[in-house]
Amino acid sequence: MDERFERCMQEGKLAKERLQPDLVKKELKIAESDLKSAKNSAAEKDFKWATVQAYYSMFHTAKALVLSKGYREKSHYCLSIALKALFIDSGAMNREHFNRFRDCMRFREDADYGLVYSENSATAAIQ
Repeated sequence: MDERFERCMQEGKLAKERLQPDLVKKELKIAESDLKSAKNSAAEKDFKWATVQAYYSMFHTAKALVLSKGYREKSHYCLSIALKALFIDSGAMNREHFNRFRDCMRFREDADYGLVYSENSATAAIQ
């Protein structure tokens, strides 16, 4: 397993947990709702909020995937590390999906913390 995965486990930012199918379904439902909200925000030309909402749609999807493997994350960074270790490194998911998740994580951080966003980044996040 990736040393960053192990570090997240040691720091308590990633923990082994009993599989809870209802929680996985709940995360996917939230992801779907966030994506719909992102599309609505983009249609209203609120590209900052659309970017944030689109990222959170991906965040909740990634969280559902990691939960499905019996792990719970406690940080966005450790979620990305777990997603890579559990799905990319094993070949279960195309690396392109992971790269888009990481790109959207940066888009969200730029929008939230740097107030840097655009129609292009919002559209890319939604797609």
